[in-house]
Amino acid sequence: MNILYCGDQKIRDGLITSILSLLKYNPEALNIFVLTAQIHQRKKVYHPIDDATIILLDQVVKKRNPESSVTKIDITYLFNQEKPVMNMNTFFTPNCMLRLYADELPEIPSKILYLDTDVLCHRNFEDYYYQDLHHHEIVGTLDQYGKWWFHHEARPFDYLNSGVLLLNMDLIRKNGLFAKCRRVCRTRWMLMPDQSAINRLCHTKRIVGDEYNEQHELHYDTVFRHFSNTFHFRPFRVQKVKPWQIERMHDVLHEHAFDDVLEEYLKLKEKIDD
Repeated sequence: MNILYCGDQKIRDGLITSILSLLKYNPEALNIFVLTAQIHQRKKVYHPIDDATIILLDQVVKKRNPESSVTKIDITYLFNQEKPVMNMNTFFTPNCMLRLYADELPEIPSKILYLDTDVLCHRNFEDYYYQDLHHHEIVGTLDQYGKWWFHHEARPFDYLNSGVLLLNMDLIRKNGLFAKCRRVCRTRWMLMPDQSAINRLCHTKRIVGDEYNEQHELHYDTVFRHFSNTFHFRPFRVQKVKPWQIERMHDVLHEHAFDDVLEEYLKLKEKIDD
């Protein structure tokens, strides 16, 4: 199975927790790619994820399966060649758009599963991963909020959340989907640039059930639990709880299903920090 993550040094905690959750439920080999870059944003600089974290995670996955690997790919040069100038200062960091450069990398295989680093695996996902993608560029789940506000096709709901996406890289390269997305990100401001571009320009998407990208609360059949921001009322607030914030996972979400993964995360974090 091929897995893709993207981000800068700040994704370290999420990367560790997410990968550990994959290992818990999936014994077969995982070829994990991490796209990263040094990005200058006005007075702020995003630094690539450190090699020490990648090396340690590579050792961890190999203990579970010797054929597994974790590979860091620095795409600073590619990013600067096609910088998304109109979306460098949105609410979301420019790192969200790094996945849109995957088609330019020969190392990225023909099928790959993209995951945000705040996504934890809760069940084996081989049925999802090995589905036929012959006629689809992307497989994903509806965005729990965006589906009500954004619409690009004839069907009543078509707006995907981009935190969990199964990608047919052969078809994406052939049709130029990501190249078109990068072009739009250079020329048009968007609230959620990469997610909006993918939804706007992908016309061969397949929509699957919420269990493959559960954005609200854990259920028995949940395969991937995505700890995205949620809106709450009385009083109105945006609730943000990430898996590596263990106390908030317990006290705010009352979530204990991933405690064994988080315990292992703390042990690995100590090794890296030492």
